[in-house]
Amino acid sequence: MNDEITKRKLLDAISHGSIFFSATFVSIGVPIAIFFISNDEIVQNNAKEALNFHLNAWVYGIIFGILTVVIIGWPLLAILGIVTLVMPILAIIKVLSDPNQVYRYPFIFRVL
Repeated sequence: MNDEITKRKLLDAISHGSIFFSATFVSIGVPIAIFFISNDEIVQNNAKEALNFHLNAWVYGIIFGILTVVIIGWPLLAILGIVTLVMPILAIIKVLSDPNQVYRYPFIFRVL
């Protein structure tokens, strides 16, 4: 039972923290891989939530990048940078403190 909890904590933390590995496809590839290799429902739901957050960050980054033409994009990109740094850290802290709970990111669109 204890090994199962440790494995769950590790996989959940890797899913949420994968955004720090790379800003490319690695950040979404890790939660996808964890989703398919794990048969634990909580790990799969955390991987799905992390994937949704990463996709939202990409979409917002593209939109805000386009908006830099009208200057408002620069502060929005700065805010997005802070959010993509802080929110996964909060998610990792939450899943490590309560491994039986799925972390839900606020204010994102859930594609999956």
